[in-house]
Amino acid sequence: MAREERQQRDRQPRERDEPELIEKLVGINRVAKVVKGGRRFGFAALVIVGDGKGRVGHGSGKAREVPEAIRKATEQAKRNMVRVPLRENRTLHHDSHGHFGAGRVVVRAASAGTGIIAGGPMRAVFEALGVQDVVAKSLGTSNPHNMIKATFDALVAANSPRAVAARRGKKVADILGRRDGEAAAAAVKE
Repeated sequence: MAREERQQRDRQPRERDEPELIEKLVGINRVAKVVKGGRRFGFAALVIVGDGKGRVGHGSGKAREVPEAIRKATEQAKRNMVRVPLRENRTLHHDSHGHFGAGRVVVRAASAGTGIIAGGPMRAVFEALGVQDVVAKSLGTSNPHNMIKATFDALVAANSPRAVAARRGKKVADILGRRDGEAAAAAVKE
């Protein structure tokens, strides 16, 4: 009896526990190849995928049709997802710089209520990542591919205080600079 139940359960389509992903189409580029009968058009898509909770990825896909290029780019973005530590689930832990080719970006943590102050492709990355407060500036090229890769370079370099403390063998309070003297001074004032 258990064997029949197991076979029936295996026949049912499995629902993945994968969270709902946010997909942002950054750009589509049309290219033409001149052939004997005229022009053949191809499309390249650039897509950002994130879960809104600290995971984000980017991908690009090429095909003869736009939907196929977007599908390929989305699959690649899902494979290339990285986890970024967020402070209070709304901003980054610290400022960082990133570069890729001629693309250079500066990404800064911001106070609550600031919003996403970033342009073009970088805005899509932060929205898919789930960051609510950040200030970002692109200093180099305006090429969306290089801007996104430079942004990912900056995000991958971001560390949480917990990770730094574990790597250095210290406590999180030691990393953040909270000392027993400050706690004692606060206790005396009360």
